[in-house]
Amino acid sequence: MRSIRWRVAGPATLAVLVVLVVASLAILLGQRARMRAELDEGTPAQIADAHEDVDEATAALAVTLAVAVPVVVVALGGLVWWLVGRTLRPVEAMRAEVARIGGRDLHRRVPEPPVDDEVGRLAHTMNQMLERVEDATRRQQRFVADASHELRSPLTRMRAALEVDVAHPSRADMTATHHSVLEEAVGLQHLVDDLLRLARSDAAPSDEPVGTDTVDLDDVVLRLARRHRADGRVTVDTSGVGAAQVVGDRAQLARAVGNVADNAVRYATTTVRFTLADSDGHAVLTITDDGPGIPAADRERVFERFTRLDDARSTSTGGAGLGLAIARDIVHRHQGTLTVDPTNVTGTRLVLTLPSVL
Repeated sequence: MRSIRWRVAGPATLAVLVVLVVASLAILLGQRARMRAELDEGTPAQIADAHEDVDEATAALAVTLAVAVPVVVVALGGLVWWLVGRTLRPVEAMRAEVARIGGRDLHRRVPEPPVDDEVGRLAHTMNQMLERVEDATRRQQRFVADASHELRSPLTRMRAALEVDVAHPSRADMTATHHSVLEEAVGLQHLVDDLLRLARSDAAPSDEPVGTDTVDLDDVVLRLARRHRADGRVTVDTSGVGAAQVVGDRAQLARAVGNVADNAVRYATTTVRFTLADSDGHAVLTITDDGPGIPAADRERVFERFTRLDDARSTSTGGAGLGLAIARDIVHRHQGTLTVDPTNVTGTRLVLTLPSVL
């Protein structure tokens, strides 16, 4: 008598079990078909023996399957439940931690599993996202606080001037008050314009097109130089300005160069020097002043919003500390750079680089 022996070795799956059952049934059916073929050609005794062997094998297989299938299904179900629970446990911990993070708890991070698998990489990515959210929120809070301070200061001066005139009308100098309030109002308008410009810049995608105008950068520089030369406060040297063309938004580029030039004129002692040249496919503009200079530790900080350095670069000289931040944002959106030249010894030299079309 032939016997059929089988076992499930290793962490089998239900799909494998189904395949085995189907294969076994297919073998049995094949054997019955072969026996029927022998019925036409063989002897009755041989056919009976083969039939009996197959019946015994079928009965043994049926008993085995009746016992093994439920056991294997239960075992596989338990194994799958344990594996899924073990896999999803870190995900549940991450979900619970994220649910506890509020506006005041952005410093918190989700737990990262020690294993570098998909769940571990997901936790690491979520923590990186939380770091970006925390940084953006901190910068936004600082921006709102600084903007509130900058708006409050001129409003306070305007209110004080008007209250003095109202309290002492006999000694009020209305003409002086009008000029003072008008000057503060103009400063407020410029500040609001700068804030709106930065808000639009923050809201716009970083890859948004900035314009397709062909801009003669030397014309922009010379026009600004003539304006500052007419003020007569400092000497403006444009002898080093050469031809250079760039592609972008003409008004935005004029705003960026104008902000850098205004900053140089504001802090210069006697002279501001412009140079412009085309070098290796880039238009390189330098604006140098002979003022107090920028300490090495602050060469990046001056491009942050509402940043004014102590002493010479203070509120008394005018400006809200937004000019260079706006200029760098515009330059970056034109695929360029704006930096402080660390090799300059006297005063400050800012270097503006843009891709050229010459």
